[in-house]
Amino acid sequence: MPRLISLISLALIALLAALYASGADRALTQWALSGQRAAQDAMAGGLRALRAGEGAALAGFLLVCFSYGFFHAAGPGHGKLLIGGYGAARAVGAWRLSSVALIASLAQGLSAVALVGAGVWIWQLGRAQMTDLADRLLAPLSFGAIALIGLWLVWRGLVRLRAAVHHHHHHHDHHQGSDCATCGHAHLPDPADIAAATGWRDMALLIGAIAIRPCTGALFILILTAQMGIFAIGVAGTLAMALGTAALTIAVALGAVMMRRGVLAGLVDSPALARIQPMIEIAVGVLVAIIAGRIALAAL
Repeated sequence: MPRLISLISLALIALLAALYASGADRALTQWALSGQRAAQDAMAGGLRALRAGEGAALAGFLLVCFSYGFFHAAGPGHGKLLIGGYGAARAVGAWRLSSVALIASLAQGLSAVALVGAGVWIWQLGRAQMTDLADRLLAPLSFGAIALIGLWLVWRGLVRLRAAVHHHHHHHDHHQGSDCATCGHAHLPDPADIAAATGWRDMALLIGAIAIRPCTGALFILILTAQMGIFAIGVAGTLAMALGTAALTIAVALGAVMMRRGVLAGLVDSPALARIQPMIEIAVGVLVAIIAGRIALAAL
C-alpha cells in the first residue's frame, strides 16, 4: 500500500508538470483574473445597493467578497506559493499548516484594514497612492521575504543532508536513530526534534511573509467604504474576502502535505529516507526562492 500511495503521488506530480508545460496553468490564471474582475464589478454594485438601503444587500455583498477572495487565491499569488512550498518541503502536520493558511489570510486582510485606516485618517492618502504603496513597496517586500524563506529551507536542507551523509558513512553498521556505541549519543533527529523544527517560530515567519502585502481588492473595498462612511462594512467584506482566500490556500496546504507523505510513503523503512527528505527540502527551497525572487525583482 505505501508503494501504491507513492506511485499515485508521483503520477499527480507528473500531471501537474504536464499541465504547466502545456500552458494549462496560464489558462487557469486568465480564468482567475476574469473572475476577480467580475467579482470586483459586483462588489461595486453591492456597495451601491447598500447605500440605497436594500434589505438583502449586505449578505450578497459579503458573498461576492468571499468569491473575490477565492478567485484572488486561484490566480498568481504569494500565499499558496509559500504555504504549498513549505508543506512540500517540511514534515509539518496538515492541521498546523491549514491553521497557518487561515491565520495568514486573515492577517493579510487586517493589514489592508490597517493600511487604509492609517492612509485615510492619518496620512490623508488617496486610493491611487495606497494602491501604489502596496504594489511598489509592500509587494516586493513580501516576495523578498518569501525568497529568503526559500533560501532558509535550502540552508536547513543542506545542514540535514550533510548530517545524514555523515551518519551514513561514519555509522553505517549501526541501527538508524539508535545511540552510537562509540560516542554515546544519537546522530539523527527524533520525532520531537522534527516537531520543534517546524514549531510556531516557523509558522510566524510564514504568516508574516504573506501578511505584509495586502490584497488589492481589499484596498479597493475599504477605501470606497471609508469614503461612503460605512467603513465597518468594508472591514466585514475584507474578512469575507480573507476567508475566500483561505478556502483555496487551505486546500493547497492539505494537498502539499498529503503529496509529500505519499511520495515518501514507500520509503518509511528505507535508510535512504534520511537523505531524500533534505533533498526535497533543498529542491523546493530553490524553486520557491527563484520564483519569489523573480517576482520581487519584477515588482521593483
